[in-house]
Amino acid sequence: MDRIARLREKANKLPLLPGVYIMKDAVSQVIYVGKAKALKNRVTSYFRGEHLPKVAAMVSHVEDFDVIVAASEFEALVLENSLIKRHQPHYNILLRDDKTYPFIRLDESQEYPSFSIVNRTAKDGARYFGPYGGRAVSRDILDTLAKALRLPSCTRKFPRDIGKARPCLNHHMGVCEGWCRGEPDAAAYRERLDQAVRILSGGAKDLMRELEEEMMAAAEELRFERAADLRDRLNAVRELSNRQTVIKAARADVDAVGFHRSARTSFVVLHYAGGDLAGKDLEQMPEPMEEDDQAVSELVRQYYVRRGAWPRTVLVPLELEDAEPLSQLLTEMAGHRVEIVTPQRGVKRELLEAAERNAREESVRAESADERRIKTLEWLQKMLGLETDIHRIESFDISNTGDFGIVASMVVFQDGKPAKSKYRKFKMKTVAHQDDFASMREAVGRRLAHYNEGDEKFTPLPDLLLIDGGEGQVAAALDAMAEQGCTDIPVFGMVKDDRHRTRALTTVDGREIGIAANPAVFALVGNIQEETHRFAIEYHRKLRKKTIGSKLDGIPGVGPKRRAALLKNFKSVKAVSAATEEQLAAVVGKAAAKSIYDHFHKGESKR
Repeated sequence: MDRIARLREKANKLPLLPGVYIMKDAVSQVIYVGKAKALKNRVTSYFRGEHLPKVAAMVSHVEDFDVIVAASEFEALVLENSLIKRHQPHYNILLRDDKTYPFIRLDESQEYPSFSIVNRTAKDGARYFGPYGGRAVSRDILDTLAKALRLPSCTRKFPRDIGKARPCLNHHMGVCEGWCRGEPDAAAYRERLDQAVRILSGGAKDLMRELEEEMMAAAEELRFERAADLRDRLNAVRELSNRQTVIKAARADVDAVGFHRSARTSFVVLHYAGGDLAGKDLEQMPEPMEEDDQAVSELVRQYYVRRGAWPRTVLVPLELEDAEPLSQLLTEMAGHRVEIVTPQRGVKRELLEAAERNAREESVRAESADERRIKTLEWLQKMLGLETDIHRIESFDISNTGDFGIVASMVVFQDGKPAKSKYRKFKMKTVAHQDDFASMREAVGRRLAHYNEGDEKFTPLPDLLLIDGGEGQVAAALDAMAEQGCTDIPVFGMVKDDRHRTRALTTVDGREIGIAANPAVFALVGNIQEETHRFAIEYHRKLRKKTIGSKLDGIPGVGPKRRAALLKNFKSVKAVSAATEEQLAAVVGKAAAKSIYDHFHKGESKR
């Protein structure tokens, strides 16, 4: 019995009950998870007749399947969601896992509460605002609030740090009241913080009206300094309210979902608060295997689970088979009723059409960008004289400071775009002293050894290998490739001009291939080299910081403050270790100085 017949026979024995089916490949890897009202009908459909290419590709890899019978469609939906999140199956439609929607947190139990940015809410008694479109957006909101209300944006903690140092530059610039002086007092601080909370909660208009009334009253009472302060604060809040769409998006009561299927499928969510457009989120992916209604259902579910905030109504562009269980799932997570609606006319239909139009335009724009990238890779292939198409480019760079922390970075560009989840980094194991050639040989060799050992994190091999450096680095990479039996990958070095910009690619024999005449290729190779260098430097700095910290950690009497003071005064751990007790005592006191000196001079006799 062939594979399809065997699977069809197994599927025919399934019950006509709701549940989840789990498709597995030849090595029992989960490649697809789906739900069904009737398991028998749904699963047997995969093993009879012809399918669209994407479905056929999935079925061609199915060696076996499991099913879990559920008590209801809702239970099946919850279970499917959990299994997709756990297994991240290759053929399921998946939103990017690197995008987060942070919240602004406020712990009001403190005497001087302060805002912070967190990735998720918790039942800890604190207040949460959001979610917002990213940490940069959240930080911008807090910075703007601080300037508008003259709240502190420094790292000082109150009341602990009151009176311990002079006010910083922010106070002298007039963007902070100088709370570190102890005046204005805690009550005034709390009043100002309450105003920030009202803005985040959507009460900016009421706050502006109250500030204006208070300003007029102060002017009538001839308290002109107070009136001027209120005027400045009113103007700042008014300016902030004009930039407040991102804050409104977090409190949207209606979301409209747009979905456009193409080679670059787009999923758009427009957020409406009080009838006004307040924000937009976009996700793009390759064309999904699922039918449109299944795809929209999965995307809506993944989007809101990850976002952590729910409107009252979600407008979707087509009738969903599982609309009711999906609504029930979102309702349970939100703590309030969330309706899934497909409007046919009226204002809500217009909102939905706007989302659909946005999704269509985003797909067209993405496909045009994809076409430009493909054309650029074709030009690069032609310039290098390569016979095979270029899809995956890998690039290596070495970073070190003398003999300290020699590291290498491996950056991956897939079809002309950085694939950050595939980046890898290496800390040298066999190279003890600064030697870029030996370091490059080790890094490339270890990357290829991982592939030869079947490590999926290093699969597949690249179509092109770019090395930061000249023919010496290229020769080192070729040596490593020969040792690992991977000699079919084309390798070129990236050489820079006097301005530290990539000017050409070089072969192992020093023959340079100019790229400046083609702006698109020049930009692509330059971006790859800059990204590879950035990733290497970032890893090296992180390693150096960790190493420096670890050498001073664990010394009795040396905490974060004293460690920072030591590094500020002596500039390096090496200088700290060479200092006398008297020199150390001048920075951290006699007791801590003795601990530090003893730590670095164990076994030595004092003179």
